[in-house]
Amino acid sequence: MIQKLNSILTRRDRQFLLGLFFFSIIISIIEVVGISAIMPFIAVSTDFTVIHSNEYYSKVFNLFGFKDEVSFIVAFGVLLVFFYIFRSAINLFYTYMLNRFSNSRYHLLAYRLFENYMGLPYKEFINRNSSNMTKSIITEASNMTLLMSATLFMMSEVFIIIFIYIMMILVNWKITIALTCFLVINAILMIKTISAKIKKVGAIRAKVQEKFYEIINKSFGNFKLIKLQSNDKDILTTFGESSQALAQASTTNATLNSIPRLFLEAVGFSVIVSLITYLIWKYNGDVSSFLPTITMFVLALYRLMPSANRVMSGYNTIMFNYASLNIVHNDLMYDNEDLGNEPIEFKNNIYIKNLDFEYNEGDKVLKNINLTIKKGSSIAFIGESGSGKSTIVDIIIGLYKPKEGTIHSDEKEISDSNIKSWRSKVGYIPQDVYLFDGTVGENVAFSSPYDEEKIDDVLKKAKIYDFLSTKQGQKTKVGEGGVMLSGGQKQRIAIARALYIDPEILVLDEATSALDDETEKQIMNEIYDLSNDKTLIMIAHRLSTLDRCETIYKLENGEIVNERK
Repeated sequence: MIQKLNSILTRRDRQFLLGLFFFSIIISIIEVVGISAIMPFIAVSTDFTVIHSNEYYSKVFNLFGFKDEVSFIVAFGVLLVFFYIFRSAINLFYTYMLNRFSNSRYHLLAYRLFENYMGLPYKEFINRNSSNMTKSIITEASNMTLLMSATLFMMSEVFIIIFIYIMMILVNWKITIALTCFLVINAILMIKTISAKIKKVGAIRAKVQEKFYEIINKSFGNFKLIKLQSNDKDILTTFGESSQALAQASTTNATLNSIPRLFLEAVGFSVIVSLITYLIWKYNGDVSSFLPTITMFVLALYRLMPSANRVMSGYNTIMFNYASLNIVHNDLMYDNEDLGNEPIEFKNNIYIKNLDFEYNEGDKVLKNINLTIKKGSSIAFIGESGSGKSTIVDIIIGLYKPKEGTIHSDEKEISDSNIKSWRSKVGYIPQDVYLFDGTVGENVAFSSPYDEEKIDDVLKKAKIYDFLSTKQGQKTKVGEGGVMLSGGQKQRIAIARALYIDPEILVLDEATSALDDETEKQIMNEIYDLSNDKTLIMIAHRLSTLDRCETIYKLENGEIVNERK
């Protein structure tokens, strides 16, 4: 666990942790002083002669020139009051620092996970489950925060326990050793039974929650289909089973977590009562000489029990959330694309030379592709499903890397050093347009700076400005997935989005295949008109959309078998 946490935490995090480590030692010393100071105070309060018979008390009495024993004890008491106020203040500050560190890690972990997912190669990303990635960012990163928080609190409490035990040994080592053996045996029993069970429940929680997120994403994404098929009861049943299993795991964890506290409280108070009973029995009720020692042990145990409980609870929290550590660690270990943004120009041609590509080792999807795409031309790839037409376009626009062969823009090879610059030249119009729940303008600008004048301009080019003028213009709401718009309107907004970045290359990935013939013909003519100064690359099933296309390449089994001009 330490090794995984070390690989996740940054250098600054580790430095902060080191500072908290030393701070926890100081806190522990203060806690022990707070407990041990009670014993001398009670000793001098119950027997004034101790002030003069004890070497240290006598020196303090004379050094500060106390007039009588009462003034000495009053001063001692006031000093203790101020010390306990200071103790509470510094404990509060330490708690704040612990919580600040652990809770701020959620932001950093969530950000790093999201950054890692966004940095995945496209080929890797499409093989990942989006609901699992969502779960990792929202839930597993949060659980990792709980795990780190529990670790930090355990660290501070362990030092408190160590120093209190040292003090107890110095006061009466026989009682302390007996007490230690008794508590250690019980702690081992707890770890072997309760903690082991909690770790298993934590693994179940992670598995069930993965299913939980998957059902939600699948159901919301296919809401229309569910309504048409009237099978929402089956969906609800499946969701209910996952939800109930998740609730059961949380209930079991909460119940098991409460056992150490209740058990330790029972043991602690039983030990205190047994100790007092034993001393009264042994000394026939005369325990006045042992009163300071008894008081110290009572206070020590009273402070020790919460610390022991926090250590056990912290350990159980770590066990319950251990699966989150594995998930976050594994997801942060994925290799991201190391891509450069060196300038690359496209003035004349794109050259594809001897290109091969495969998704799986030994299974070529594209074989020995050679072609030239002139700047400003319009080309299309056709073929049956699985022929490789989408793959070759994804390679051209820089989403996939060739297995063999090269792609050049003019005389410069497209590579990792300039791929960002190359991708920025591409405007992409997909078959399935995803519009998020916002305004038309927000969807057009997407992740680019918002420019109202530029948005109006591309909406006019996409021939949807007049329609929007009857609504709220670029402030018109589209609904999640563009549910408030027709298919043709969604495609026009997708065209406007692609044009907004002023691309040199415009890619249509079967962008009009879901539209009726008339709407498709109208939109395609508009796209041809808009792309006079752009290079147009299309993927199509219907040849009717390609009547103005200059060159058509037909693919079969990953090879170009025909070229029509």
